[in-house]
Amino acid sequence: MEQRHTADSCTPVREILARVGDKWSILTIMTLGDGAMRFSHLQRAIDGISQRMLTLTLRGLERDGFVARQVFPTIPPKVEYSLTPMGDSLREPIMALGHWVSANIVEIDKARRRFDAAAAT
Repeated sequence: MEQRHTADSCTPVREILARVGDKWSILTIMTLGDGAMRFSHLQRAIDGISQRMLTLTLRGLERDGFVARQVFPTIPPKVEYSLTPMGDSLREPIMALGHWVSANIVEIDKARRRFDAAAAT
């Protein structure tokens, strides 16, 4: 029997894709793939991300179980962020999607130009 897609059945997928599909989440996940990092190092490694946006991104990724936050009992406290096993497993489909876009961007751009030209007439 063919599976029916409904708004309700797509809600969890849509919510997670919104989280992991945004610009900063993708860059954060890919950057943390190199290993655990402190906040300041992570911010320097992700070009253009503000402190506030990195904080929000890390909190969202931590909430969904993709990133772990570890606090070390030092003075001042040292905090490191790393990918969880689930977060690390997400890197492969992100890279696959990136490769797919690279392989198809010329055709996508052509389709966009055709659509825009037709809409303008």
